[in-house]
Amino acid sequence: MISRTLAAFSPLASLAFSSLILFGNPAAAQSYPVKPVELVVAFQPGGGVDSMARIFAEAARPLFPQPLVVVNKPGASGSIGLAYVATAPADGYKVAMVFAELLTIPLLGINKVNHEDFQPIAKFASDPSTLTVRADAPWSTIEEFIAYAKANPGKASISNAGNGSISHISGAALGQKAGVQFTHVPYQGSAPAVQGLMGGQVSATTVNYSVVSAQITGGKLKMLASMSDKRFAAFDKVPTLKERGIDLSVDVWRGIAVAKNTPKETVDSLRALAGKVAREPALQETLRKQNLTYAYEDSEEFARTMARESERFKQIIPQLDIKN
Repeated sequence: MISRTLAAFSPLASLAFSSLILFGNPAAAQSYPVKPVELVVAFQPGGGVDSMARIFAEAARPLFPQPLVVVNKPGASGSIGLAYVATAPADGYKVAMVFAELLTIPLLGINKVNHEDFQPIAKFASDPSTLTVRADAPWSTIEEFIAYAKANPGKASISNAGNGSISHISGAALGQKAGVQFTHVPYQGSAPAVQGLMGGQVSATTVNYSVVSAQITGGKLKMLASMSDKRFAAFDKVPTLKERGIDLSVDVWRGIAVAKNTPKETVDSLRALAGKVAREPALQETLRKQNLTYAYEDSEEFARTMARESERFKQIIPQLDIKN
């Protein structure tokens, strides 16, 4: 009986049996990703974070087995969208577009979610904040705007992308450095903040360069100063704050991350994708056309950037009069 059983268990039968085990559960045999991946934007459509997400998702389409679907979840200065990913199952099917405000939100008590809740994948772009006004505004220089603000405390209003946003902190830091009192007006993202300026609801905005550059080029807005370390080639007549004696520079970066404890194989898959996308000349050209400044960092370097800037904000924010 035993000999007949062993004889029946031939190499061919063994191969068939192994195939049954391997392919009997197709889902188990497949590797990440087996379904579309949500690319979560914590702001409304139209801003710099949203633009970066859509550029990345499109560039990744031919390089990834599944599509990356952009999902907008705005609110609470971006913390709703960030928490949506941080608290989701750590399986890589919800990827967050992360941004510099990830480091400031917890310091302001808006939400407990912070950079340590994520596994960084890659940084793609970085742009400075600006001080921008309407083209028909009575101020043509940063000095004129500050002089008006000093002469009229609280009347100079500045829009930002939400309480605790980098643009909010930029405006508050500018007020502190210049010794003036601004009225800060929060919006649900950078694009609405610019619309508020265009509609005359505020005097100026401190959102980042990429969000206002098209309107500046189109003659609807004018930039009085950039919060960069050096002038932009496209706007070489616009001074930096440092040139005008205000020691302030603020960068707004964007990248992707997943929930902490996501499996290494999944993280590695996303890192490989990010690296391939970042090396595509077409991506870099698209970023340039969208006025986003290419600034790629891989997972480890991106993690170091987050940790370093988090410590810097821990020093800066307590000195500012920022109210939620």
